[in-house]
Amino acid sequence: MNGEGCGTNGLEDGWFKEYSSLWPGEYKALKVEKVLVRKKSRFQDILLFQSAEYGRVLVLDGVIQVTERDECAYQEMMSHTPLASHPDPRSVLIIGGGDGGVAREVAKDPRVESITQCEIDPEVISVCKEFLPKLACGFESEKLTLTNEDGFEFMKRHKNSFDVIITDSSDPVGPAESLFQESYYSLVHASLKPNGIMCSQGESMWLHLDLIKSMKSFCQQLFPVVSYGYISIPTYPSGTIGLLLCSKDEMTKFSQPVYQHDDSVKHSLRYYSSDVHRAAFVLPKFVAEALA
Repeated sequence: MNGEGCGTNGLEDGWFKEYSSLWPGEYKALKVEKVLVRKKSRFQDILLFQSAEYGRVLVLDGVIQVTERDECAYQEMMSHTPLASHPDPRSVLIIGGGDGGVAREVAKDPRVESITQCEIDPEVISVCKEFLPKLACGFESEKLTLTNEDGFEFMKRHKNSFDVIITDSSDPVGPAESLFQESYYSLVHASLKPNGIMCSQGESMWLHLDLIKSMKSFCQQLFPVVSYGYISIPTYPSGTIGLLLCSKDEMTKFSQPVYQHDDSVKHSLRYYSSDVHRAAFVLPKFVAEALA
């Protein structure tokens, strides 16, 4: 997750304050104990600090991406929800995900044989390897091939190649705006195998319902099965973030996982379970009606 924020200007009087036009009239604040990284890469502002209550926090372009305290919710659901919905996910493509958390989770599934990841900003990866090793351990998987290139260009060269594609994207402002448009989903569709599944960061039902409706509508022109689910995560705006899932297989039912992890994987998970998977698609009445 990412977006239009206030860069390192979010540091004020010992607090990090997250402002954005995407959630006007409110902001999230975390008490800062120590700033560990403050730099500008070729692509974005990078800030990483030790917070009082949420552990280390990664901020890109002024917007919180991940905290050590609640990262499990996003990483596990973005990964295991699409994987558990696919009967045989051998090849997986990750677009974005520079903290390594999605790669970490995908690598846990023994059915996955190969993971390809496109993260355009190598400096984010470097910072996370140094300061967020519990997430960046995902880059150590022998299954993983990592490339620092644009996901659009990569998928143009790789048609009919992946069982699952996960887009761990930023918010729809600036460079990431294109990742929420039909042209991107058309590329994803072409890169998936005939029974392929995609999962994208789907924004907040409390803040961005019109955008979610639009995305679901154009995805339904491409995929026979499209579903929206949500995750509870306190450091994202409104305390929730969405999952937009699409399948090329008309028999897919995202609310009914077709795979369950063995005990060794289950013990490593803090948020995801088969029950939580099912519950993620039980939407509040106003959301269900809007997306019907």
